[in-house]
Amino acid sequence: ASSRAGVRQRIRKVLNREMLISVALGQVLSLLICGIGLTSKYLSEDFHANTPVFQSFLNYILLFLVYTTTLAVRQGEENLLAILRRRWWKYMILGLIDLEANYLVVKAYQYTTLTSIQLLDCFVIPVVILLSWFFLLIRYKAVHFLGIVVCILGMGCMAGADVLVGRHQGAGENKLVGDLLVLGGATLYGISNVWEEYIIRTLSRVEFLGMIGLFGAFFSGIQLAIMEHKELLKVPWDWQIGLLYVGFSACMFGLYSFMPVVIKKTSATSVNLSLLTADLYSLFCGLFLFHYKFSGLYLLSFFTILIGLVLYSSTSTYIAQDPRVYKQFRNPSGPVVDLPATAQVEPSVTYTSLGQETEEEPHVRVA
Repeated sequence: ASSRAGVRQRIRKVLNREMLISVALGQVLSLLICGIGLTSKYLSEDFHANTPVFQSFLNYILLFLVYTTTLAVRQGEENLLAILRRRWWKYMILGLIDLEANYLVVKAYQYTTLTSIQLLDCFVIPVVILLSWFFLLIRYKAVHFLGIVVCILGMGCMAGADVLVGRHQGAGENKLVGDLLVLGGATLYGISNVWEEYIIRTLSRVEFLGMIGLFGAFFSGIQLAIMEHKELLKVPWDWQIGLLYVGFSACMFGLYSFMPVVIKKTSATSVNLSLLTADLYSLFCGLFLFHYKFSGLYLLSFFTILIGLVLYSSTSTYIAQDPRVYKQFRNPSGPVVDLPATAQVEPSVTYTSLGQETEEEPHVRVA
């Protein structure tokens, strides 16, 4: 009896309310990506509207109207002009990275198979882990790597199910080019996500979204005029296409607005693991909308990914140095405050925790 009580206590400790809420928030992001994928599929396949840059442009315009305008009316150091004077070139680079990450992955569908895209897109996870390790100083435990491996196994199971049921594989005209585009897009996504986590923890969510809206709209507008203006003229405009563009933009705007909230509560790594279920949500919708063939492996894949998420979320990560190092981004030209020689640098509790902190984990030490 005592052993059963101990097992129940451990399960309750792992499946705590905070962790379950965090996993659920990640699934909301996956559902938004599902909406983005479905509207894009209808636009490209049913209406032959191949306009990935224009679709990104609509999202950046919405971000500009809401968040950049908010920054413009603020006073003091959080004003748009004050931010641009201090950090304009950093946000310019980030805007380009974010735009091209979206473009490369969408472009890859013209060259390689759906299964390859699903598998190679997982490359974003090791990119985020490495960048978080070196730049955000996040340290992981064995259970985190176990959870990551389980999630990726779930993705492999889904790709295998796609092959078994003969799901549409894509054009595959030049598979190597397509695979390289996916890897490039995944790398840029990883850079963008880690940079996003850094900014929302040291500065603010509104600043990040406002700057992304400003520079994203600027660069996507240029790319649209150069590369996609002819495709846009070919679109057979009617109310259905207009509704699909509105639906796509609403889902994309919701994803961009909500993702910083989830990243701040969890981490960029956790968010990217949660997004692995997005393809499965799209598949489940496709069973009814596009009459996809069903396989029990899809359900197995879904629950495998969720188990991996729970494993990853069951234990806190931690950072390797004093949290004040992250404040250096606020005043890049100002002096860097050195820690006193008597202050011993030690691991601190994480700001990326999905679960309750354990008693044996050291606390944040501020000298």
